[in-house]
Amino acid sequence: MHFINGITLLLIYQLVGEVTTLYLKLPVPGPVVGMLLLFLTLLLRKRSSASLDNASTALLSHLLLLFIPAGVGMIVHFELIIKQWIPISVALIISTVLSMSATALIMQGMNKLLGQRGT
Repeated sequence: MHFINGITLLLIYQLVGEVTTLYLKLPVPGPVVGMLLLFLTLLLRKRSSASLDNASTALLSHLLLLFIPAGVGMIVHFELIIKQWIPISVALIISTVLSMSATALIMQGMNKLLGQRGT
């Protein structure tokens, strides 16, 4: 019963996020807004309920299943990927370098802000 209550709570937050983005015409996906609202709720409550813990643990234990649709999509569009492999590769390399650089700069800034020195 805890799992059903927890998954219902997660779906309610997703629905609220979807309705919010549709109503306010935000350029952000609804589940992201719902996740932000859930995060803010958990920050205010300073704890998580047992049902939410059970649902999130069960979902995380089956996280690999969520990658199956992406794999199927790659197989379906394999010919397009073969034709466009150079722009795809360039985009992947540039985005990886940018995200790693941003992460490193943010980490250095946080270390300085918190007064810790890296070696």
